[in-house]
Amino acid sequence: MKRYGSDDFLFDDGGEATGYVVPFVTDTDVATASEMIETFGKSAGGEAAARAGRSRDLGNHIHFCRWRQIERLIGLLVLEEAFDTVH
Repeated sequence: MKRYGSDDFLFDDGGEATGYVVPFVTDTDVATASEMIETFGKSAGGEAAARAGRSRDLGNHIHFCRWRQIERLIGLLVLEEAFDTVH
């Protein structure tokens, strides 16, 4: 099975999601992601990406990385169903 990435999901040859790049976040990041979903709805991931972009443009690599992780977390939190093994 060939695996390749598209954004943060990994897909097989048939286009089925086979995995996800797990974000590295703190409790504060989880709260931030949750608040962003409440505030921005489906656009929350895009808002986090925009904030990451602004941080990158300002040369702030630490905040860039943090916002990218929050963007990944938002992607996980808005999924309607489990995509992997649930324990």
